Amino acid sequence: MRFLLIEDNANLAGAVVERLQLDGHAVDHAGTLDDASACVEAADYDLILLDIMLPDGDGRSFLQSHRNARKSTPIIVTTARSEVSDRVSLLDLGADDYITKPFDFSELEARCRAVLRRRGGVAANRRAFAGATLDSSSGTLEVAGETLSLRNRELRLLEVFFATPRQVFSKAHLMDRLFSFSDEVGENAIEVYVGRIRKKLEGSDARIETVRGLGYRLVEQT
Repeated sequence: MRFLLIEDNANLAGAVVERLQLDGHAVDHAGTLDDASACVEAADYDLILLDIMLPDGDGRSFLQSHRNARKSTPIIVTTARSEVSDRVSLLDLGADDYITKPFDFSELEARCRAVLRRRGGVAANRRAFAGATLDSSSGTLEVAGETLSLRNRELRLLEVFFATPRQVFSKAHLMDRLFSFSDEVGENAIEVYVGRIRKKLEGSDARIETVRGLGYRLVEQT
């Protein structure tokens, strides 16, 4: 998944980015509303973490304009304000959730997972396809009665495929989902990760098919 963190506190931002990257997410960081606007124009995000008090304005304006533009990207607001009226106003403006500072990283991760599940219409962390079961909470893949551990980017790549089986994803799209602007990698990195998850799907009827000139898709082997 690719996240955008909008936060002007450099120490907090660095800690959040590091924690989310350890989970295998690609994370871009914007310290101002102007930088955040540039980011959303240049890339599509699975989730936005939005601070309210920013050097060049109020995060509420970003939230409101984002929703007025009919963009459905889930947004979790990080705020130091704990009053009920403040939280209600944020939800009414279109926030999907909020978390009060200071927060525990494990709670932030849990809220991110919950919002992403709701966005995909999935009530659980487990998805099954053609004899393979992906468990996002434990970072494992169950195939032929065996539970396989997944590296972080293997997990994130499988989440993309399992969310919409049979859909073709280009290398560029998969790069966008797995890596941030600061990651210096080539498209061959996708080939490496696809090769790894193909091996882990062996023993099931699920396989990653190459669609020449277009990309990859998850299909059921017949």
